[in-house]
Amino acid sequence: MKKIQELFLKYKEVIMYLIFGVCTTAVNWIIYTVIVVLGEEVNLTVANIIAWVGAVAFAYITNKLWVFESKSWNPKIVRKELGMFLSARIFSGIFEIGLFPVLMWMGMNQSIFGVEGMLAKIVVGVLVIVLNYIFSKLLVFRKKEA
Repeated sequence: MKKIQELFLKYKEVIMYLIFGVCTTAVNWIIYTVIVVLGEEVNLTVANIIAWVGAVAFAYITNKLWVFESKSWNPKIVRKELGMFLSARIFSGIFEIGLFPVLMWMGMNQSIFGVEGMLAKIVVGVLVIVLNYIFSKLLVFRKKEA
């Protein structure tokens, strides 16, 4: 048990990022699924954009508080973090929004659990999780040297 605790503490940031990355992806997919299932002849790209916006809001809070443990709510710090976070997520969002229709065109428009385009969502989701970790770690929530 002690070894597990040591490993968790050593890799806590990555573990927490993966947990909340999966949760953020789930938020994205749930919103997307609800829109596609409940929408009548909904545009899949529009559904993808709406799902992305909801996921970004969720991700900022979870990354700030529990992954990178940036506890300050000083408006100057929050503005800087939020600005950088949104910029990074807009970049990865453009990547996601641009790659999604390309993957659909390439034949990844298969339905999974009856949701059209879900294979493309899964592939894009994995790539975006990796890209967002790099941005958050190196740019947004970078720890200052003491």
